[in-house]
Amino acid sequence: MVVLSALISSVLLSGCQTVSNMYSGWFGGSGAKVKIAELTSFQERVQLKVLWKNQLGEAKREVLRPYVLGNLIYAADGEGRIYSIVANTGANIARFEVGTRISGGVGFGVGLLIVGTIKGEVFAYEPSGKLVWKTQLTGEVLSPPAGADGIVAVRTGDGRIYGLNAIDGKQAWIYQRTLPSLSLRSHAGLVIYRGGLFAGFPGGRLAAISLANGNIGWEAVVALPKGTTELERIADITSAPVAYDDQVCTVAYQGRIACFDPIRGETIWARDASSLVGLSLDAKNLYYTDEKSAVLALDRSRGSSLWKQDQLFGRNLTAPLVLGKFLIVADFKGYVHILSREDGSIVGRIATDGSAIQTAPLALDLSTFLVQTRAGGLYAVSLK
Repeated sequence: MVVLSALISSVLLSGCQTVSNMYSGWFGGSGAKVKIAELTSFQERVQLKVLWKNQLGEAKREVLRPYVLGNLIYAADGEGRIYSIVANTGANIARFEVGTRISGGVGFGVGLLIVGTIKGEVFAYEPSGKLVWKTQLTGEVLSPPAGADGIVAVRTGDGRIYGLNAIDGKQAWIYQRTLPSLSLRSHAGLVIYRGGLFAGFPGGRLAAISLANGNIGWEAVVALPKGTTELERIADITSAPVAYDDQVCTVAYQGRIACFDPIRGETIWARDASSLVGLSLDAKNLYYTDEKSAVLALDRSRGSSLWKQDQLFGRNLTAPLVLGKFLIVADFKGYVHILSREDGSIVGRIATDGSAIQTAPLALDLSTFLVQTRAGGLYAVSLK
């Protein structure tokens, strides 16, 4: 709460405002100084090795997420370029210029690579780099678009989700919500699951939207704003929902974490929690990183607590990646930390280039993962 309060202090609390420097400050920007946990010794139980590094352009305010497609990685940099990279060697096989700064990373769907910009432009490419179409939307695109069943779904910062025709980029439908008077500038993504589009919103709501026509299937309350000031009443969902089997789960800042039936929208369980960066699931458990950079494990069926790892306080951890027997999180100094899924203990650590890792690590296979740093380093790391 200390970090957020300091960051919001310079934002007018009138009208429909977003905390525009939230992610900049949270991920190693010029926000308020807070006490940060020092890295301490631990019992190393896993060996880490950088398999390769690829140097891309530096990101400034952009939060860029790569996309893994088979044996290829598609990654954007802060200079408006998309790279096609061989996953097992790190070799560049293609690079194409978008011509403007990409703001949310690379999305994929219906055979297209899709990127958006702060100016609301959306570009769709064939994997070879050929531009298929370009369209203009009403607000900045801060998360990777997604696509399926002939529709490309794009979220803009003004509370809209667009369904675009995958063939020509023309609008097929639009879903719109009114934003609260104060909300976080969010990079929350979209999830397509079982023919539905799931998205969390400011004010603590989770919506299931028909991908075919944009109609609302159901809407659920994850968290209700509480408190006496607008700052205290922020209860935004700022990360993408996660779907697994018969559950879709999400978490709100200053609110709750909750899991729902993806078809009916019925609440399976919910409990108090707070997170800016999100969660992950496996067959039995749910794992999330809270706003203080503690990593917690809950039983997925009931929401009961299993363990908490809080030795990385204030290091602005990413959401966790489940990989084999481990959880992988990264921090604002470019360190990657390996946790045991069994008890949350730290079992491994590796440094990158010292700049923030802004999005959760991505799995390349059962023992290899990928991280992208703010300075433009793309690292493939193996563990055993």
